[in-house]
Amino acid sequence: MNRQAPTLEDVAREAGVSRATVSRVVNGVRNVDPSIQNLVRSAIERTGYTPNRAARALVTRRTGTVALIISGAGDAFAGRVFADPFFGRVVNGVVGYLRARAMQPVLLFTESEAARTQVVDYLRQGSADGALVVSVQPDDPLPGMLLSAQVPTVLFARPARAAPVSCVDLDHYAGGRLAAQRLLARGCRRVAALSAPQELRAGRDRLAGFRDALDRAGHGSIPTAEGTFTLDSGAAAMAALLRDHPAVDGVFAANDLMAQGACQVLRELGRRIPQDVAVVGFDDSTVAVSCRPPLTTVRQPVEDMAAAMARMLDEQVQGIRTEPRIRVFAPELVVRESA
Repeated sequence: MNRQAPTLEDVAREAGVSRATVSRVVNGVRNVDPSIQNLVRSAIERTGYTPNRAARALVTRRTGTVALIISGAGDAFAGRVFADPFFGRVVNGVVGYLRARAMQPVLLFTESEAARTQVVDYLRQGSADGALVVSVQPDDPLPGMLLSAQVPTVLFARPARAAPVSCVDLDHYAGGRLAAQRLLARGCRRVAALSAPQELRAGRDRLAGFRDALDRAGHGSIPTAEGTFTLDSGAAAMAALLRDHPAVDGVFAANDLMAQGACQVLRELGRRIPQDVAVVGFDDSTVAVSCRPPLTTVRQPVEDMAAAMARMLDEQVQGIRTEPRIRVFAPELVVRESA
């Protein structure tokens, strides 16, 4: 004979409280004394009670799931996402926050207009409690679509156009300055940059901070070659830069993947790193450690930023803080062997 699953009444008897109190704890109602919450949770563990998510959703109007949307363009977009360590770090930060609260992420991609419409319809129907959006487009229409649909939304990085939406971001300008200061401290005098696309705020700000720091140090025009945040684009940009400026002795790359590509080209041409050319990356991803030599880089605390993004959405959904907010994180220089 099968043993009947534990019920709210079983938990209430075990904890010595009312069924209504157990229900409030299970459904996350905030006005329950912490000592009572602990008592109920202990009783839940002892009885093995498992909340019925469907019934809970009827009470709380929450699904316990959050949509993590990677928004971009192109047929090979999903492949690029899984190859880039940045996106993996975002997922880790989001999952770390949600898991501790018994919530689950749903990973969605919007690589086309049809995909964006489909995702917005999915969320408008209440299939998830809200959306966390990471976009690689400079003027992505998705955040505006989500706001129009009244879907609780938080962005990773500020949108190109001002909008009443919460987001987390990095002080990219300060990060560019840190890179310049490191190369100057090493004695580099013929410095160049491998920039990100300038239509992206992060790309513009990183390069602007780098240039301004060098300008204040008495350096004039800085040679620049543009890439697209990929290893291959970093290699191509480094090769192009060296053709026009062979005496370069210090390079700042807009991210670690581009820096890794630059290091490959430098090694192929017999340039020693950092003796002949010092290289500074950006992000402090797993690439920075696996690169040869290991990269000096500007750390972007992606996991912390992603967790903060998830927390902001959770507070928005619960009605704790509903006003649009921007939280900006500070970068940090991590010194390794490349510069």
